[in-house]
Amino acid sequence: MLKKNLQQIEQFLDRFWAERGVSQHSLDAYRSDLLRFGEFLLPKQVPLPDATTEHIKQYLAQRQEQQLAKTSTARCLSALRAFYRDCLANKLREDDPMATIKQPKLPKPIPKTISEEQVERLLSEPNQEDTLELRDAAMLELLYATGLRVSELVSLELDQVSLRQGVVRIVGKGGKERLVPMGEPAMALMLKYLSLSRPQLLSGVNSDVLFPSKRGLMMQRQTFWHRIKLYALRAGISLDISAHTLRHAFATHLLNHGADLRVVQLLLGHSDLSTTQIYTHVAQARLQKIHEQHHPRETNGV
Repeated sequence: MLKKNLQQIEQFLDRFWAERGVSQHSLDAYRSDLLRFGEFLLPKQVPLPDATTEHIKQYLAQRQEQQLAKTSTARCLSALRAFYRDCLANKLREDDPMATIKQPKLPKPIPKTISEEQVERLLSEPNQEDTLELRDAAMLELLYATGLRVSELVSLELDQVSLRQGVVRIVGKGGKERLVPMGEPAMALMLKYLSLSRPQLLSGVNSDVLFPSKRGLMMQRQTFWHRIKLYALRAGISLDISAHTLRHAFATHLLNHGADLRVVQLLLGHSDLSTTQIYTHVAQARLQKIHEQHHPRETNGV
């Protein structure tokens, strides 16, 4: 039964990827959630596609007893919902056991961000005389200049960047395409990187990857995460930052400087404005602090 469950999960994930264009990270998470539910069903001798609403409720009760995070349970329910809709569509069953299961409401977390001064320290940390660090400097600068997702950054190819027009062409979630301006600092550093560092990294290997690894291959997200950690440590930034932190900083700093929320939405590639609106909480908190520090009625204690 376990082998059959795994086969059905993989077939579902193949179809899900083809229809939604989701990331490998999301596919791995869904696979893990479905396998765990399948393991829960094994003692009951119930194949994964045949689970009932009652089985799902029992599983949720077990997760609650184990005090698993609500965010983890919400993702698990999303995986189950997608799986059983697929079962229904492919006539593996005649009903949807998730039909009466409600998705838990989760508070939207305020994204972690860093100050403009910290960003400047981070961006200036790589040694541009070093081949690898010049590549990293260009990646960090481009990331902060455009607000790309890290998966979008590491998978960039040469023909997606136009230094003449100063834009990056991104194919984001769901295959949606957007053009994002780079800005002059990023363009200047990209030109330097393309002239000096990239040819050395490739060592004559023919590749379309914009930011290759030392072996001339596409860099893994985890590798870039470790590189950012290194520069943050060297820059004396104690916060736990990642590539996504720079995406948050990009959005927050734009809003702090008066950018329109819908413009930021387009630049980030968010399909729903409500996803972008969470950044206004960060920006408003920053503006409130500035107001308290500099408004005359606050400083005079009136």
